[in-house]
Amino acid sequence: MTTIAFAGLGAMGMPMARNLLARGYRVRGIDINPGALDALSAAGGERTPGAAAAAHGADVLILMVINAAQAEQVLFADGALQALPEGGIVCLMATCPPGVVASLAERVTATGRRFIDAPVSGGTAGASAGSLTIMAACERTSFDAVQPVFAAIGQRIFHVGEKPGQGATVKTVNQLLCGVHIAVVAEAFSLAAKVGVNLNVLLEIMAGSAASSWMLKDRGPRMLQAEPDVSSAVDIFVKDMGIVLEAGREAKAALPIAAVAHQMFLATSGRGEGRADDSQVIRSYHRLNGLT
Repeated sequence: MTTIAFAGLGAMGMPMARNLLARGYRVRGIDINPGALDALSAAGGERTPGAAAAAHGADVLILMVINAAQAEQVLFADGALQALPEGGIVCLMATCPPGVVASLAERVTATGRRFIDAPVSGGTAGASAGSLTIMAACERTSFDAVQPVFAAIGQRIFHVGEKPGQGATVKTVNQLLCGVHIAVVAEAFSLAAKVGVNLNVLLEIMAGSAASSWMLKDRGPRMLQAEPDVSSAVDIFVKDMGIVLEAGREAKAALPIAAVAHQMFLATSGRGEGRADDSQVIRSYHRLNGLT
């Protein structure tokens, strides 16, 4: 496979597309932002008139869009699926609800194309470094066929199941844990701040204790900054924790802790801080506790 149509040239999609170009793949961009298409062209990719033109004759169509609605737009309304050759592979790498992913897969495979449910984890740093974790669910033959493509953008590549929706479920569990970990670090820091404990000292202690976590070490220092650089925005977790709760409803699984964490991210976004770094969910805890 040599030609890839790539939809969604955002903060993660653009470095992923560049890594594919660096491995010698022919990459055609799909994005509503002309500036993103200009940047791809400057990196050696191809700017096309639209989704259908990008998908025409392509081997793989990667969807690294914001949500399932955008994936559906590119595939059906914009004509990318119809333009993709029969037997071509649609690879959905965005974070979407498992049930919606399964439904999209049915619609895609009914046309004679293949579908891979392959969400990723690792953020912008992982996208830039080509070290993403990829959680793919599809027939084994399709997984084997895209292994070289996945190797260009990820380091931890897993075949998690045969059924589309299983990859999305694994990503949903990942986001549940990430969102809850961020929120509980903020809650713990807010308790310490309420009684005047130095949070820099607290962070040093906790980072070396049994209470430590990857999120504490990564987000904890940014929680102590007034305006940290944005690694992942609050609104990302508003969306992703919403997907977690939707998956819980579909499976009839109670997720009370996830629901509370979602409310804290939602409260932060509701004050107009949705574009702040997700570590700043701590602001909502501070407000609850009278610290601001």
